[in-house]
Amino acid sequence: MSSAQTTRAQVQPDKGAGGTRLLGLVSPAGLGMIAVLGVVFVALFYRWFLRQNMWSSERVEDWGHAYVIPLISLYIIWQSRKELSQLRSEVFWPGLAPFLLGIMTYFAGVVTIRNHMIQGFAIVLTVFGLTLLMTGPRMMKYLFVPIGYLVFAVTVSESIMLAITFKLQLVASEGAYLMLNMIGRPLGWFSVEIDGNLLEIIHGTKTIPMNVAEACSGMRMVVAFLALAVAVALLACKQWWQRTALLLLAAPVAVLMNVIRVTVLGLVSLGNPELATGDAHTVIGTLLLFPSLLLFLGIVWALNRVYREPTGRLS
Repeated sequence: MSSAQTTRAQVQPDKGAGGTRLLGLVSPAGLGMIAVLGVVFVALFYRWFLRQNMWSSERVEDWGHAYVIPLISLYIIWQSRKELSQLRSEVFWPGLAPFLLGIMTYFAGVVTIRNHMIQGFAIVLTVFGLTLLMTGPRMMKYLFVPIGYLVFAVTVSESIMLAITFKLQLVASEGAYLMLNMIGRPLGWFSVEIDGNLLEIIHGTKTIPMNVAEACSGMRMVVAFLALAVAVALLACKQWWQRTALLLLAAPVAVLMNVIRVTVLGLVSLGNPELATGDAHTVIGTLLLFPSLLLFLGIVWALNRVYREPTGRLS
């Protein structure tokens, strides 16, 4: 075989025994195997999925993003379809170790530890092990990141979230206190007092209390903001330092958005105090994901303006 023929054979997409790959990713036979494994996977972990669905549907403002995470992972895989189409899947037996470890950890989380978060992380480990076992390390080079991204779909334990978000809630309370006073005091409209997480909006003879820790638990959205930052970093940034910068900005953006959230709730409570509780603060918190996305995209634009890839070499 000539060198040109050898080169063509190396770069030609692998059609394998199952025929041409659908969308350049998987053969019909492989798609059938994925469907069978998917049914077995759901049957094995269905209790966790039911509980995660309950958490995500009942507390959309905190964990609703879990529904979107798998779609983002699939899109990341889709972006690598060209590279994946050039590779042949192979059985890689060392992948059996993380696969079995994931299953054992899951059942330990069900029977002994009884922790939803540990069960979820064990499921992600199981997916990683099974994928490594069935496709091999060469494909895992492109599949590792989208599989790892699935951890953002797991609800974090309440004790951990309280430890992480409590100080951030204090910062958000201080920020909202300053912002509300900047709006209300110059106009003589209202003033605000603060005591820890408790804000008191004084409007004439009326005092409206706002408990940031209870009514505005938006700092729990820090996981959603971090997931959003990681997604934008992976999909929109090409340089490692740009991705690092975007991830470091995730927490400050989350704090800023929560300050704005509490400020908006404070303003609407002047008209109707009931709007600062219940479904209203949930809707406002969810809507703030959109300006957060725009802010992240603006940061990406600025980072890309700082560094531009060379278009060619000077002669």
